[in-house]
Amino acid sequence: MADLSKDELLDMYYDMVLIRRFEEKSEELYQQGKIGGFLHLYIGQEATGVGAIRALRPEDHFFTAYRDHGVAIARGIDIKGLMAEMLGKSTGVSKGKGGSMHLASREHNFWGGYAIVGGHLPLAAGVALRARYNNEDFGVLCMMGDGATNIGYFHESLNLSAVWDLPVVWLVENNQYGMGTAVERASGVTEIVKKAAAYGMKEGPRADGMDVLATYDAVKEAMEYARKTGPVLMEALTYRFVGHSMGDPERYRTKDEVREYQEGDPIGKFGASLTAKRKAKKDELVALDKKAAEEVEAAVRFAEESPEPTYEDLFRDIYV
Repeated sequence: MADLSKDELLDMYYDMVLIRRFEEKSEELYQQGKIGGFLHLYIGQEATGVGAIRALRPEDHFFTAYRDHGVAIARGIDIKGLMAEMLGKSTGVSKGKGGSMHLASREHNFWGGYAIVGGHLPLAAGVALRARYNNEDFGVLCMMGDGATNIGYFHESLNLSAVWDLPVVWLVENNQYGMGTAVERASGVTEIVKKAAAYGMKEGPRADGMDVLATYDAVKEAMEYARKTGPVLMEALTYRFVGHSMGDPERYRTKDEVREYQEGDPIGKFGASLTAKRKAKKDELVALDKKAAEEVEAAVRFAEESPEPTYEDLFRDIYV
């Protein structure tokens, strides 16, 4: 089990609450027309992102797809820069050029936000190849949705990671639906970790992605194995409480199903565990929730007061 101090556990709780408040505010700003393009919220999946990223070292590299705000917060990227990016401002982490789906931070080894399903998997394999080729001591965590496991990028990337014994953990964030298609309707193998056998790589666990500590333990063990030995394919079983993106009519699932999962809200469950078993006081959790709300409001003010990118900015940071 996770050997973490009370302060570390409270930090994890705070990250989960901060993600939830950030996403709720993003939804509100989108409805006001202040955030454009697509918006994929992380509400309900906070335990997976926080647990997985807490298991990393600073030198490890992280890749993810377009549902990236929550994991960016979990990796420690300043939410003022994240909110500014959401609003397309020049102070954003991608200078207002990426928006919701294209967040990145070299400082944090965070290479996230790929709009093409599975498009980041070959890049994760490439960074892991650098570690193995140069004998560098870091690993790569690559998160993907369950829908990405049925495409060519998945086969190519996992195959070569096994051929070259690359230090990469392939973490499938299985929220039960690839957009609006249930896993069992799209994949001949519904236990996605079983696909590891096709590549001769280690089959990792199917972790409870609604339990932040279970996810932390599973990813930590997998990363330690990957750094020393080679790739691991694992799953975190989670659930998103909102649509795939804004405007999703959600005809593929019932309100009762969503309500059932919401009753097991990972934030509420973790908070209850902290007060019952880890000697945290309810007042401490309430204070953290208030702090998170205030931090998000400050980020919104920063973003709204930040300048728009200029015409000249359009031609900066072009390499070819």
